[in-house]
Amino acid sequence: MAADPSVPSTGIRPGAGVSLHLLGGFQLLHGDMLVVVPRGLQRVIALIGLRPGATRCQLAGLLWPDAAEERALSSLRTALWRLRQDPYCPLAVSADTVRLAPSVRLDVDELVGTASLVRDGDNPRVASGALTAGRHDLLPGWYDDWVLLERERLRQLRLHMLEQVAGQHLAAGRHGEALDAALEAMAAEPLRETPHRLVVRIHLAEGNAFEAVHAFYVYRDLLRRELRLEPSAAMCALLDDTLAPIRRASREGGVTPRRSPGHPGRAPGGPARPASPTRRNA
Repeated sequence: MAADPSVPSTGIRPGAGVSLHLLGGFQLLHGDMLVVVPRGLQRVIALIGLRPGATRCQLAGLLWPDAAEERALSSLRTALWRLRQDPYCPLAVSADTVRLAPSVRLDVDELVGTASLVRDGDNPRVASGALTAGRHDLLPGWYDDWVLLERERLRQLRLHMLEQVAGQHLAAGRHGEALDAALEAMAAEPLRETPHRLVVRIHLAEGNAFEAVHAFYVYRDLLRRELRLEPSAAMCALLDDTLAPIRRASREGGVTPRRSPGHPGRAPGGPARPASPTRRNA
């Protein structure tokens, strides 16, 4: 490990903060100086950051799953010895456990902390920061089993956080902020129904029936095209009241409204399904 002299910096300052970034790729920073870490040692540091309570045996088993236990433990001891020889070592080593040093800031912890604050209550300031928290995947290009597990856990954590932010804003009547959060969740996972359902609810709360129907059909077509599935009954039910006058008028005129499977009924001559993608009102 060594500081990268090619990175512009004012130098390593005494007391400068150390930060470990795992979202979007591995980066270890001392102040504003990038610390170069060999790939093998990156894996050790990253796992210790993600599993702070793991014992040495657990760490060794995850890092070298195909090796015998004694050999894996020996490899871990060697890696820790190499790391501790470096002045930029971000670890605190005890008898049976290894953790990041208390002064090290981990970006994953910031995402988890933001999600926890969002769950605790309706705080607009926290909610605004939630939109960018964890926007990048954990260690992209890494395919260790423990990375894949943590990547999916954090992805789900962020999706639920964004949906909760959207729901909080919607309940408070902050429709623009609610739509921002729902669209951010939609961008993270386009086939997930929950953010699309939120978008429909937000448009209905604003009184924008066209936008609500538009959003529904855009998602329905996407789901059919990609997975050959239909939206859930819960999502279809969101538009029952909106489309009720059309159905009633059709019945009174002696015309039986035709229903396409998986979406609210639409009478012939009713509103045509929009073809353009969902957009936010100006």
